[in-house]
This record gives sequence, structure tokens and C-alpha cells, in this order.
Amino acid sequence: MNIKLLHKKLIQKKLTISVAESCTGGLLASNLTKLSNASKYFQIGLTTYSNNAKIKILKVNKKIIDKYGAVSPETCEAMVKNLAKISKSKINISITGIAGPNGGTKLKPVGLVYIGVKKNNRILITKNIFKYKDRNGIQKATVECAFQVLNSII
Repeated sequence: MNIKLLHKKLIQKKLTISVAESCTGGLLASNLTKLSNASKYFQIGLTTYSNNAKIKILKVNKKIIDKYGAVSPETCEAMVKNLAKISKSKINISITGIAGPNGGTKLKPVGLVYIGVKKNNRILITKNIFKYKDRNGIQKATVECAFQVLNSII
């Protein structure tokens, strides 16, 4: 992950960014704000960890979570779309997943993470399965992946 390069690109291109995180618990926002002058691009960092927070703060329709679950492409998409409405940032990112070590199922194993990115009218939802034994590894891998996606669209 080259945060310095991303930092430079965001400032040069006058892009703004906001994030809505669940399983990473604010780690992406923390990494995006590590360098001085991050305020030139970083707008909002929401940690909507609970389903209630996703519904109340991000206005994710409860029916989406009830039908598909909090860890689903549908919820991830609703998170990023609604974040974009709130933030008005040029780039918005949502993350929802299962960091473990508990909580996984056969259909939704530990390490399953959806990352949503909205830039202009384009939305990209990626499904990832990170094969780490611990929460920290899954969280770090998720942030790394989010940076790769960001670098590829800027």
C-alpha cells in the first residue's frame, strides 16, 4: 500500500473522499488521515458497525439487511450510495464483512468482505475472501484492498 502516492494523487486531482466502514472499525479512515493535509481530501469517516447504525445513520433500508444480511453486496451498495448522498464526496467507499474469528457460516465465511466504491455515477462492488486466521489480518487486508481499488480508479 502506498498511502503517500494515493495522498498525492487525491490532492493533485482535488478529489474528496468519504468512507463508511463496518468490519474494519475505522481502520480505513485512520489510514487515509495518517498524513498531513489529509483534510484537503478526507471528508467523512463513519463506522457503522451495527445493523442499527447502518439503518439509522446511513439510511440502509432494514428490508435489505433482513433479506440479504449485513454482509452482502446489496447492503454494501446501499451503504455506499447513501454515504454519497450524505457526504457529497467525489469518491465514496463502503466496507462490510466478517472479520472473525467467529460469526462465519458456510455461505458467509470469516474473511468475506464486500468493498463498495462510488465515483461519479459508477459503482463497483467487490467480493473478497481474505484467508487470515485473525481479525487484524482480515482488517489490514481489507484496507490494503481498498487502497488498491482507490489507486486503480484515480
